[in-house]
Amino acid sequence: MTALLAQISDLHLDGSERATRRATRVMDYLRALPHAVDALLVTGDIADHGTEAEYEEAARILSAPFPVLPCPGNHDARPAYRKALLGEPAADGPINRVHHVTGTAILMCDSTIPGRDEGRLDAETLDWIDTTLAGLPEGTPALIAFHQPPVELHHPLPDSGMLRRPEDLAALLDAHPRVAAVVTGHAHTAAASTFAGRPLIVGPAITWTLRLPWEGDRPADRDQPPGLAFHVLTEDLRLTTHYRVVL
Repeated sequence: MTALLAQISDLHLDGSERATRRATRVMDYLRALPHAVDALLVTGDIADHGTEAEYEEAARILSAPFPVLPCPGNHDARPAYRKALLGEPAADGPINRVHHVTGTAILMCDSTIPGRDEGRLDAETLDWIDTTLAGLPEGTPALIAFHQPPVELHHPLPDSGMLRRPEDLAALLDAHPRVAAVVTGHAHTAAASTFAGRPLIVGPAITWTLRLPWEGDRPADRDQPPGLAFHVLTEDLRLTTHYRVVL
């Protein structure tokens, strides 16, 4: 029941040649792997301006022979995201989806507050998470993914836009011990921490890499290559993560 999951984040597709090239390079790398991943998680900020044209490009770039599981970020716009990326009617409500991959339930959650950089899992989404986890067959491992990290990462840029009221999710997870880990994006840096007694994994960005305070004053390092993560989740709920850059 081991699941091999790839993760990319923060593509910020904006119609530019640079953004298209970087995202395409990573997807070409994933499609060419000699052993295909079981699924690809895309943890938000898929589009830069939230336009339908950006999501139409995203749909083309993200096309793959394995399942691609997205969730929105603060740059994404729910109506256009639904219409052009998911092929659903445009609507403003939270975009929450559960996917079953090799016996693992993967909850891709909407932590966005339209028009704001910071995130929050609203009452509707928290209820959906609780109900979805409670309805899983006994013994099913689960993974929760959303955009904004629920802990500080020690840089003022991502920390100013982190998940608000993380204690709401932490309290909910106390009742669901089969949740193995929490996976996020948003910070543009590969990072690992803990949350509610579980691993918290932050995926690197496609568009640019966060320069940490001890690395210099300018936060956006646009010269670093795009990054991705591989997560291996085993039946005993052990998560192992490997990070890669794609030159």
